[in-house]
Amino acid sequence: MSGSVTVIGLGPGDPRLLTQAAAEALERADDLIGYVPYVARVPERPGLVRHASDNRVEVDRARHALELAAAGRHVAVVSGGDPGVFAMAAAVFEAVEAGDPAWRDLAIHVEPGITAMLAAAARLGAPLGGDFCALSLSDNLKPWETILARLEAVLRADLVIALYNPISSARPWQLGRALDLAAAIRAPDTPVIFARAVSRPDEALRVLTLDEARTAPADMATVVILGASGTRLIPRTGRPPFVYTPRSVPG
Repeated sequence: MSGSVTVIGLGPGDPRLLTQAAAEALERADDLIGYVPYVARVPERPGLVRHASDNRVEVDRARHALELAAAGRHVAVVSGGDPGVFAMAAAVFEAVEAGDPAWRDLAIHVEPGITAMLAAAARLGAPLGGDFCALSLSDNLKPWETILARLEAVLRADLVIALYNPISSARPWQLGRALDLAAAIRAPDTPVIFARAVSRPDEALRVLTLDEARTAPADMATVVILGASGTRLIPRTGRPPFVYTPRSVPG
């Protein structure tokens, strides 16, 4: 087959954080597929056909991309952050596995991007400097009970935890439930970072204690980083503290 699919991470928002490889892949594309706000981040140019869609049709988007590629088109499927972190890369390969066997012979590539937890961590120091994990609080594709079980396991393992998709209009209670569980296991002064829209004009960063975080507002543009027992703050006058997690664990 002469077509191709490239799944591209657009990074957290600032165009300077788009990788050169991702920018070159966008320039080669005939078709651009993605969630409406992500498609809007890609500049218009002659010959680029744009296919924007709603946020909850990931596999449909993936199938569309594969159908276009099978017809000889060069397709860019875009995600914010990194496409392999709770985003479109998994949806594309899910569609490949379940779809037309001929799709397995397509040229399919993934161009990584800077995901939200890395952009947020870089703003404040090195909160992910030790062992860490990422969890999505969205129960659209997995049961809430599974989310809680995984969260409890990593809380007890004393990992730093990046929480994606913490809250939405349809799920206003889940972050509170997650932080209540954290409060039952971790100290009330554990550092918690709320990082919203990092690198975009409406960026907002807050460093709170776990006790304070339990009532703090958040939205789907926010990533929450919950520190481990070893996560440290370095106070600074008139500015947010540096936050870091040592690479070592005391014996």
